[in-house]
Amino acid sequence: MNVMKHMEAVFVVAMSLAVSGSYLLDAIPEAQARNYSADPAMVGSGDKIAVVKVTAKRLSAEEKLADGARG
Repeated sequence: MNVMKHMEAVFVVAMSLAVSGSYLLDAIPEAQARNYSADPAMVGSGDKIAVVKVTAKRLSAEEKLADGARG
C-alpha cells in the first residue's frame, strides 16, 4: 500500500487515537502519596546492620589513562 496516497487517512486515525487516549488518560485519578513512618518495634536496636567492605588496589595514573583510552 502506498502510504503517501493514504496520508490523510493515516493522519485522521492518528488524531482520533491521540484524542481518545487523552480523554482516557484524563479519566485516571492522580496518584496520592502517603507518608509512612517506620515502626520503632520493627527497626530494633540497630545492632544488626549489614556492612559491606570492598577492598581493591588503586589504579596508578598510567593505568587510568590506559583504561580511559579503552572505554
